[in-house]
Amino acid sequence: MCSQTIERRGGTGVINIKQIFGRVGVVALCGLGMIGSSAVAHQTSGTPFEHTHTGERFVVTGEIYQPGIWVDPDGCEHWVMDDGWEGYMTPKTDRQGRPSCPGRQQNVCGVMSSDTLFATDSYHLSHRAQQHLRNFFASNRANGYIITGHTDSRASDAYNMRLSMNRARSVARVAQGTGARVVDVRGAGERSPIATNSTREGMSRNRRVEIICVN
Repeated sequence: MCSQTIERRGGTGVINIKQIFGRVGVVALCGLGMIGSSAVAHQTSGTPFEHTHTGERFVVTGEIYQPGIWVDPDGCEHWVMDDGWEGYMTPKTDRQGRPSCPGRQQNVCGVMSSDTLFATDSYHLSHRAQQHLRNFFASNRANGYIITGHTDSRASDAYNMRLSMNRARSVARVAQGTGARVVDVRGAGERSPIATNSTREGMSRNRRVEIICVN
């Protein structure tokens, strides 16, 4: 994180950028290079040190913000800054991009082949596919569901990410129509294959919608 006070020598005095931008703004300014990230390395709060940026010399008073973890009512963890008061929060996920919810049991309770749900390059569910999904969600009594769409490696990464997300959203709408609680909807594109994309059979396995039951 970066400092919250900058004083330009020879300037008009102290500029408190926290008051102007808020603490989240300070972090953003650091990421853009407008405030030196060397403030992070300076662990002594309140002690000024010099930092040069675009030919100008600044005195930066460092203040360190440590990230914390907030657990929501479902037991899922979120990274927060400054206890969330500044509105900075992001879900904590595992290496597969799934929400980290140690307080809840999660298991893949359904893997649907996209070939049986959708036409090629489409995210519109057939009537038969919608009924199949309704039966699935009616027969499962999970507290919530995480729905993730996947594709094979054909087409561009951006296209596959968009298609997989749209397909996951289509499945989520059916789930919500049955009264099921959808915790999260994700599109993984081609990034989490379960088989090789070098064969037709492998690509077919990778085209899927995974449903995780959260209890």
